[in-house]
Amino acid sequence: MAVEVLVLKEGARGEKRVAATPETVKKLLAAGAQVQVESGAGLGAGITDQAYLDAGAALAGPGARASADLVLCVQAPTADAIDGLKRGATLVGVLHPQADEARAAAIQAQGLHAFPLERLPRTTRAQAMDVLSSQAGMAGYKAVLIAAQLAPRFFPMLTTAAGTIRPSKVLIVGAGVAGLQGIATARRLGAQVEGFDVRPETREQIESLGGKFLDLGVSAAGEGGYARQLTDEERAEQQRRLAEHLRGIDVVVCTAAVPGRPAPKIITAAMVAGMKQGSVIVDLAAETGGNCELTRPGESYEHDGVTIAGPLDLASMGAVHASEMYARNVYNFVALFLKDGALSVDWNDELLAKTVWPQREPAA
Repeated sequence: MAVEVLVLKEGARGEKRVAATPETVKKLLAAGAQVQVESGAGLGAGITDQAYLDAGAALAGPGARASADLVLCVQAPTADAIDGLKRGATLVGVLHPQADEARAAAIQAQGLHAFPLERLPRTTRAQAMDVLSSQAGMAGYKAVLIAAQLAPRFFPMLTTAAGTIRPSKVLIVGAGVAGLQGIATARRLGAQVEGFDVRPETREQIESLGGKFLDLGVSAAGEGGYARQLTDEERAEQQRRLAEHLRGIDVVVCTAAVPGRPAPKIITAAMVAGMKQGSVIVDLAAETGGNCELTRPGESYEHDGVTIAGPLDLASMGAVHASEMYARNVYNFVALFLKDGALSVDWNDELLAKTVWPQREPAA
């Protein structure tokens, strides 16, 4: 009997993305699976139930969760929802099991093969499955658009009958995928853009997008392309130099993150106090605490003349394209173990062995 695949309707507040599109449904069917989609799952991303039906999927009935062999989601289901899944089923999505004890316990109690895609090794082979990168690109794009909307000034230089308007000075903090997309977007809007990252190897990437690398003389190059945590002395020197530089900046977009940890605090209250009136900070890292000490996740407010925004669910704001990318990532990952209508996991495959939770080492 063919594997039953179920695409969940997301239950998290504000979540508009979906884990499969009609395009990837067709690919799953071609791999021999039977696909069911919960009614309304794609509406937030502009995909109707009929579009899924036209692609060959069926709408999920009341017992679909209890019978599905492979369950696809964006954000993790609640512990109660996990309890309702088929025992021993495979669950694929951004699950963060260690962030919620009840969720982790439910996954283990149901004997699920859970594949939290945020754990995927970031290797060349895994790029087509990298949901963190694809969704960060949308988040970086949206963060800059929010900044442009909040800023009481033009981004580009303009020559008008009323005189010349100088371009806004925009600083992007963090040069990961979100930060680089932010730099590219701010440049397209005509701003004068700088990129700051404690990893010196990002200079070339920042400059290739037309930004200027802000060198504060502190390096935190780490493993796997991520930054390491700074020492107290390094952080103090970084903050002193950054505080001086921020006095001349119009817009700051923060994107710095360390996987599995709260976002590093880079912009202090004292730095904000030194910024000029009308400046804007958009903190993309708000979901993990924020890079700015004054960020309030989910809020936008004014502090001594500086607007500070901590938007959440940024990728979901671009749900159509974010879902297209996410669904392709998910299909590319699932294709590692869905073959000829059956699930067959090769634990010698590093991508599977290191993504599954709890982790297991590849077989000898």
